[in-house]
Amino acid sequence: MNLTITDVRLTPILVADPPLLNTQGVHQPYTPRLIVEVETAEGVVGVGETYGDTKYLDLARPFAAELIGRQVGDLNGLFTVADQVAVDSSRVSGQVDVGGLRGVQTADKLRLSVVSGFEVACLDALGKALGLPVHALLGGKVRDAVDYSAYLFYKWAAHPEGVVCEKDDWGAAVDPAGVVAQARLFTERYGFTSFKLKGGVFPPDEEIAAVRALAEAFPGQPLRLDPNGAWSVATSLRVAEELGDVLEYLEDPALGTAAMAEVSAGTDVPLATNMCVTTFAEIKEAFARDAVQVVLSDHHYWGGLRNTQQLAAICRTFGVGVSMHSNTHLGISLAAMTHVASTVPNLHHACDSHYPWQSEDVLTERLVFEGGAVRVSDAPGLGVEVDREKVALLHRRWLDDDGSLRERDDGAAMRVAEPGWVTPAVPRW
Repeated sequence: MNLTITDVRLTPILVADPPLLNTQGVHQPYTPRLIVEVETAEGVVGVGETYGDTKYLDLARPFAAELIGRQVGDLNGLFTVADQVAVDSSRVSGQVDVGGLRGVQTADKLRLSVVSGFEVACLDALGKALGLPVHALLGGKVRDAVDYSAYLFYKWAAHPEGVVCEKDDWGAAVDPAGVVAQARLFTERYGFTSFKLKGGVFPPDEEIAAVRALAEAFPGQPLRLDPNGAWSVATSLRVAEELGDVLEYLEDPALGTAAMAEVSAGTDVPLATNMCVTTFAEIKEAFARDAVQVVLSDHHYWGGLRNTQQLAAICRTFGVGVSMHSNTHLGISLAAMTHVASTVPNLHHACDSHYPWQSEDVLTERLVFEGGAVRVSDAPGLGVEVDREKVALLHRRWLDDDGSLRERDDGAAMRVAEPGWVTPAVPRW
């Protein structure tokens, strides 16, 4: 069996995205993603997916060239290759990661996000070559299905008039009644039994009212609120006090480990994060200061599926909960998330997923939520198949774009509707 990598194909695409609101603005009508394909000498092709902004492409292209001739199973070598590829620090230093809302970017975080797409592609190819599912390559599944949470957003009914976009049937959600109606649709369509609201959009009292409305509509079901660091410590503590009896956890109410530690010291409500703990180097301070009680992993951030397992093991050692964060992803990433989540024993919270919001995909068959869960595939590799025509269509959209949509920028999208919009400084309240 020849597992030598003979070709690596990178296909940037633009995928339709609804007008979902967050503290920085609104999602653009299309978001960039990158499809990674790794082919072996025997014609086995593995697929992966990650961010598609230019800064990721600029790193992924030389990275891909270095993989030719290497073994598809040399997963540790991916990190060595990444360290050898130069990153233009001016593109990341001091900038906030808009797409992921995970704090300040660094060259190392950028490398990990690129490695993640290649690692998934290599695992998919290796699994196909050996006739094994990815979860078997990761040590074996401990559950047959992975629970996901409904990811609720404040939302406009449509993108601004005149903006080229795809239509959706979700309707608007800009008040408690709209949020509850959205949650009911999620339940009817996908069977979700836990709910997360993306906050930091409206003043805290309005978002408190929305969570209270959810608690009344779905009594006893887990609820989460995530304002992406938009609140001060004092505001965070007030919201925690107001909602302490209904929240499963409060996610990143304040920005940074120091502020999160202050909030944690003043409330019994568990705090979760995907912003102040996104690399191994950030774990020590956060855990030592008891700043977070749940880490939301994201294999795109952490450098792949095996690093996600390592993170889960560290969390288990320190008695910190673990679940999974989501970005605007397609079915390839959902399959990867499901495989690795199935191997984590201490996954006690339903995972996040944007997938129900994405009307477009690159798979021949969309993955299905049943009772709010995705079944773990036992087919070789990820168990998904890429539709070449769909990839070509979404790549053509990327090629035809004038460049304005190739970078995720929620502030720029908001300025189309509100020309004077300035991305708010945090804390916003």
